[in-house]
Amino acid sequence: MASADLRQELVCSICLSIYTDPVTLRCGHNFCRGCIDCVLDIQEGYGVYTCPECRAECAERPALQRNITLCNIVERFLSTRPDQEETGIFCTYCVDSPVPAAKSCLHCEAHLCDKHLRVHSKSAEHVLCDPTTALGDRKCSIHKEIYKYYCPEDAACICMSCCLIGEHRGHKMESLEEASEKKKETLGDVLQELTTNRAETEIRVQSLQERRRECLGKAAGATERVTALFRDIRRQLDDLENKALSKISRYEQRISLSVSEQIQQLEIEKDELSRKVRHIEELCNMSDPVTVLQDPDTGDLCDYEDTESHYTHDGRDLDVGFISRKLQKELSDIITGINTGAYVLEATDILLDVTTAGNKLDILGDMKTAFWSPDQVWPETPERFQGHQVISTRRFYSGQH
Repeated sequence: MASADLRQELVCSICLSIYTDPVTLRCGHNFCRGCIDCVLDIQEGYGVYTCPECRAECAERPALQRNITLCNIVERFLSTRPDQEETGIFCTYCVDSPVPAAKSCLHCEAHLCDKHLRVHSKSAEHVLCDPTTALGDRKCSIHKEIYKYYCPEDAACICMSCCLIGEHRGHKMESLEEASEKKKETLGDVLQELTTNRAETEIRVQSLQERRRECLGKAAGATERVTALFRDIRRQLDDLENKALSKISRYEQRISLSVSEQIQQLEIEKDELSRKVRHIEELCNMSDPVTVLQDPDTGDLCDYEDTESHYTHDGRDLDVGFISRKLQKELSDIITGINTGAYVLEATDILLDVTTAGNKLDILGDMKTAFWSPDQVWPETPERFQGHQVISTRRFYSGQH
């Protein structure tokens, strides 16, 4: 377990293999010299250098310091062959207690510790290899002989009998070591390309993460502004509603009070008229002419003339049309306030397309700013403007940008 933990500490985070010529950046992280050189070469075109481990930025290409202590640790770790213990393969002949195997014999199909390895046969037929449980994979399944050659035509490992009497007879052969070295060279080129692609992908991931953070920040800001906008609109609408309802309520109270006073006055007049009607009816029913003629109240009653009602109207009815026009104007003012700057979405972040910039326009590195420069000369492209113009990399159909 201790060996496995140590191995993890000695793995480069770029190639995921044990360090080769480890170097240290200013931030303290270590990488293979070849791996970090490749990453820095890619970052050179972006104008900023970052540590692949902690994202620490540096304006200038950082100097690489060889980590001598780490180099010594790697060498000692590799020399002690800790992988022997990690394989879980033990010596075939140590029956009393398990001892990690140092080698496996393909001929004997047995695993040997250091002690039994010293007394093992040294003849050519006894082929030793690193400890492995797949001993059968190193022998020909037809002739049961150890693989000695490689057939490039059939891309197969073969034994001596396959070369002489088998189906590979007459084919061009290579030794296993020679074929292995050729494949390692090919894999090295593939590894270099994959490492480069991974570093470029990491840079794109960082760019997208930064873009996502910017979008989330803008979305949060836009959400806050929209919420504030509608909160203000609701407040203005509530105020407008309260003003309209208050005006209607005041009219209602005024008219109600005026009409109530007139109703009260008319009720008094009605009672008086009822009293006079009853009195006249009584006189009309009397048989004594003297009493009728001498009644003191009938003088005015005989001269009674019908008069118009005392009800009056002040002419101040509820002007529904005026209230409607007032509401429309107030609502129009609210909408106008929004359209004329009370609320404007934040300008969209755009990038400029350098291939369209006129020859006298200089574009800054952030791809957001263009200015006139009499000494600027761009290579000719079909999209390039002849005048002082440049277009963005995105198209917009509406809004402010």
